[in-house]
Amino acid sequence: MPPKPKPPPPTHFLCIPLVTPTSRPQLASSLSTFKEEVTLPPPQGFSLPETAIRPLGTLHLTLGIFSFPPPAPAAAPSPLVNVTRPGESSSTPGKDRLEKAKSVLAGLNLREIWDTVRKDTEPDRPTVTLKGLASMHPLHKTTVLYAPPVDEKFTGSLQKFCESVRERFLLVGEGEGEGLMVEDGRPLLLHATVVNTIYVKGRDKQRHRGKHGKERMVVERAGDIIERYEDQVWMRDVEVEKVAICKMGAKKVVDGEGRETGEEEYEVVGEVGF
Repeated sequence: MPPKPKPPPPTHFLCIPLVTPTSRPQLASSLSTFKEEVTLPPPQGFSLPETAIRPLGTLHLTLGIFSFPPPAPAAAPSPLVNVTRPGESSSTPGKDRLEKAKSVLAGLNLREIWDTVRKDTEPDRPTVTLKGLASMHPLHKTTVLYAPPVDEKFTGSLQKFCESVRERFLLVGEGEGEGLMVEDGRPLLLHATVVNTIYVKGRDKQRHRGKHGKERMVVERAGDIIERYEDQVWMRDVEVEKVAICKMGAKKVVDGEGRETGEEEYEVVGEVGF
């Protein structure tokens, strides 16, 4: 049996950014306190490396993943050959598909989508409350802890809204052999990543090795962390302001003089607001 082909590398993602003027003070306070506590040694804390805690500016709810990789580098052309003819397009399949995704995004009417799923008693925009922590994997080998949105009124409207937005992208290219969005067949799990050990480097990570000597740092005592912060409200009743397509790989934020601020955020390549 031939080996299963590798999934395409993710390059962009569709999301609801969670950092807004309303949420920033709430998230900054709750994340700062959490970071101070969990990085302490036991019994006060859990000795989590600081770099495992995600920066404030990266918090979002992922709605879907895209793969728009650039073409593989070709062999250097002969100086005697003109590889680009006058009038010939320099576009690539990845770039064309990214532009298509941005076009689909720009055409979304978020208010109309929300109106089709919200209850009469709900506000004109969806709101997000993040509470507690959950694990992305079995506790003994998890590398990710996330804050889930809570549905305190049991309406399911936020989930339905996000699924409806995602569906608009899943339908593009369906049946044509290559969909616009990467589809893994799993239901949409709304989550805001708070801890991810993939970002831990150096000695802290080298202390945790998995099978065959491969470095893989797990979140130790993940169950205890989840239990301690089960009532933690990270932010409450924050209105969704936009949906965005961002580029994978958070970048360090610099000030007007080019100095790093200590913050990180994802590059937004397209967005649409309410």
